[in-house]
Amino acid sequence: MTRPITAGIDGTEESLAALHWAAREAVRRGLPLRVVHAWTFEPGGAVETGDRATQEQWVRDSVDEAARTVRDRHAELSVSTDVLEGDAVETLTALAAESEMLVLGSRGHGRIIGFLVGSVGQQVIVGARRPIVFVRAGDRASQEVAGHEIVVGQQGDPEDSAAALGFAFETAARRGAAVRAVRAWALPPVFAYSPSSLQLLDEAGGLEPFEQKALAAALAPWRERYPDVHVVEHVEMGSAGQVLLSVSGTAQLMVVGRRARRTAVGTRIGSVAYGVLHHADCPVAVVPPA
Repeated sequence: MTRPITAGIDGTEESLAALHWAAREAVRRGLPLRVVHAWTFEPGGAVETGDRATQEQWVRDSVDEAARTVRDRHAELSVSTDVLEGDAVETLTALAAESEMLVLGSRGHGRIIGFLVGSVGQQVIVGARRPIVFVRAGDRASQEVAGHEIVVGQQGDPEDSAAALGFAFETAARRGAAVRAVRAWALPPVFAYSPSSLQLLDEAGGLEPFEQKALAAALAPWRERYPDVHVVEHVEMGSAGQVLLSVSGTAQLMVVGRRARRTAVGTRIGSVAYGVLHHADCPVAVVPPA
């Protein structure tokens, strides 16, 4: 079954930028585009009426108008529309499962807007089984140019970042872009060393060479699968979020893996994804484990 790229829109400038990003990506991948508004009836809401049918028609008209804008720009693109009423988390999570990726608008430098407000957004990210891409209002096609890299974070063992690396390499291959693979490292406390870890570090020649070898090992299968993709290996001491953000200014897309944990106050996404989502100067793809 061919999965579409799904753009969730809500009429905001950010979601319309996400729609156009999704359309360009659908053309590159040869996939259909699905334009969806996850709608909840609000008596006396946006159209100043308590009538459900009137509000729903207003929403459908706005979705149809948005879809027309991408059809006009991409005549070859297959575009469908849906207005779905229901719980935002359940609706968006179900949409992601049915899609190659789900694309949404993001304000950045603060909360994620639209359907993704506070804990709702984190629950969708945690529950989604497919990549979710967040796009800012200022995003333009001109930013997807040669010299602007696909930046991807790599952490842990090769399998820990396999899904994120695979998404980054496939996207780069379709765009003719380079991949900058970033692995950040920090000096661990003395008590974290064990005899076996000390032996590995000694064999690698020190901490930084150890991290470089770990990154190279994680990249090896993807280099083999995508031999035409130029790869920059970036190993730097520091927090992963800060190192990724330091190179986001020249990125056309940032790709991070998804880590989640449950706390007393609910589910939280990892600090790296959280920081990049709020502060990166480019679209961000959050990729769940394979």
